[in-house]
Amino acid sequence: MNIFSAIKTTARRIFRVQTRSYEGSGYNFTRWFSPRIINLTNPANKLATNETIFSAVSKLSNSMATLPLKLYKEFNPVMNGSSDILMNSPNPNMTSFDFFRTLEVHRNTEGNGYALKLYDEFEQVESLWILDPLKVRPMIEANSRELWYEIDGDKGKTLVHNHDMIHVKHIHTTGYKGLSPIDVLKNTLEFDQEVRTFSLDQMDGAKYSFILKYASNLSPDKKKEIIDNFRQFYSENGGVLIQEAGVEIDKLQSQFIDTKVFQAEKVTRSRVANVYNMPVHMLGETEGQSFSSMEQMSLEFAQNTMLPIVRQYEQEMNRKLLTREERLRGLYFKFNVNALLRADTTTRGEFYFKGIRSGWFKPNEVRAFEELPPVDGGDQLFVSGDLYPIEQAGKEVRAGNEKEPTAS
Repeated sequence: MNIFSAIKTTARRIFRVQTRSYEGSGYNFTRWFSPRIINLTNPANKLATNETIFSAVSKLSNSMATLPLKLYKEFNPVMNGSSDILMNSPNPNMTSFDFFRTLEVHRNTEGNGYALKLYDEFEQVESLWILDPLKVRPMIEANSRELWYEIDGDKGKTLVHNHDMIHVKHIHTTGYKGLSPIDVLKNTLEFDQEVRTFSLDQMDGAKYSFILKYASNLSPDKKKEIIDNFRQFYSENGGVLIQEAGVEIDKLQSQFIDTKVFQAEKVTRSRVANVYNMPVHMLGETEGQSFSSMEQMSLEFAQNTMLPIVRQYEQEMNRKLLTREERLRGLYFKFNVNALLRADTTTRGEFYFKGIRSGWFKPNEVRAFEELPPVDGGDQLFVSGDLYPIEQAGKEVRAGNEKEPTAS
């Protein structure tokens, strides 16, 4: 047995302890799960400094967290211990929504989201704990070529086998660590910040200008005296001016914010949308877009943006939360992406109406889509022609052919 095999055995023994017991002889993981470790501070600071990044990450994470998740066996929903954890409470501090949203926020800020599996005394998954991605590093063991994760804890570094870690990530080249989208956007964010700083400096240093018109010519000393008196009166009276007879006061129009600033913001939104692989209208850029085209772009968001992300989560959970025997029995986790494509009531009604009358939807399947309880007789297919069960279609035809014509 090599050193990494020994570490693997030890690591599994450490994590498979009694319920919520993170401390024992030779190990202490209690401080791993303190709020300052679970809650990532650095990405939060990045999100707080740019509303475009915040908007993109918020839409992606909320979309991921709102997708219904179920465990299926041959298209039928089932339940087991792992599905109960994922669908209700991955750990004592989080709901399923908060878990997936936080994991997706980590993925979209640092490029990687990590959740550690903990086991009960029966070696069953008891909980999933989100870790600070800045404290986790993927690495390959030289002999076995297996993927391990080095975790930087308060008591030193610890190795965890890849099967004990849920890892979702952005694209990467060599290695197993995803690239951070915010690092990719570094130049764009710096440019955007410089433009904002310049605009704020303009506004802070902006001064109102006036034209004073007198009916007669004034000497230089008299002009200076009038200007000083005007400035003092304007300052001491909160900007209120009194226009005397024979004097005209015209205010010069000043443009404190250059229109090019808004063009720079459009460029920023476009670049952020490109990096996060999402339609730019999702970030508030709707210029030149019609209602029909935006509906198509929403479909594009579901198909081109969310589907690859969803597929990554599904494969990671199927591989690490289900045993090989369970997968061979037909068990698999699946998100319902159709939740992102729900149309208006009229369109859905027409779609369901055609589906039921054409024999490719069962009534209870439609009721399940709309989160309604099943009804008796709703688990069979129907076809049009007064809607009789599809199994009777041939019988009706034969019965019609057997009828003899009667003489009038």
